[in-house]
Amino acid sequence: MNEYRRLMVNGLWRDNPALVQMLGLCPMLAVTQSLVTALALGVTTLVVLTASNVVVSATRGALHPATRLPSQILIIATFVSLADLILQAWYFELHQRIGLFVALIVTNCTLLGRAETFASRQPVAAAALDGLMMGLGFLWVLLAMGAVREVIGRGTLFARFDLLLGPWAQSMSLQINEDGFLLAVLPPGAFLTLGCIIALKNMLFPQERR
Repeated sequence: MNEYRRLMVNGLWRDNPALVQMLGLCPMLAVTQSLVTALALGVTTLVVLTASNVVVSATRGALHPATRLPSQILIIATFVSLADLILQAWYFELHQRIGLFVALIVTNCTLLGRAETFASRQPVAAAALDGLMMGLGFLWVLLAMGAVREVIGRGTLFARFDLLLGPWAQSMSLQINEDGFLLAVLPPGAFLTLGCIIALKNMLFPQERR
C-alpha cells in the first residue's frame, strides 16, 4: 500500500512530468490556448500512457533486451494511432485543432520514459497505477495552463466545449471580460504561464524543489 501511495504522490506532484521532469513541453505549450484543447490532449495522453504501461508490463517477459525499446515504441504508436482515429471519427473539428500534437505523443518523453524505466520492470498493477498518476499529473497542469491562458488571453472560460461534449455545451461558456490580453495566447504567454506555475509551486513548497 505504501508503494502505491508513493506512486500516486510522485505522479501527481513530486515527480510531475510537466512541472518537475519538464517532459512533453512541446504539446503542452502549444495546445493550452484554451481549456477544451488542453483537456482533449490531456485525456488522450492519459489514456495512451496508462494503456501503454499495462501492455509493456504484461509483455515484459516476452521481449528480448535487444528489441525491447523498438517494441515499446510500437506499442505506444499503436495506441496513439487508435486515439487519433477515434478523434477523427467522433471529434473531427477538435482533431483539426490538436491532431498534429496527438501524433507527436509517440515521441513524448513521458511515455517513453515511463515505459522503459518503470513499466518494463514492474507488475501490471503498479505499471497501470504509475501510468494513470503520471497521466493525471500531466493533465492537471495542462488544465491549469489552459484555464489561465484562456481567461487572460480571451476573457472566456469553457469556450467551445461543444467540440467535445456536443451542442448543449455551448451554454457552458463564461464571458469573464470583454477584452483579452493577446500575449497570453501566444507562444511567449505559454512559457510565462508555465514559469509562473513552477515558481508558485516552488514558493509554496520549497522542500519539494529539485
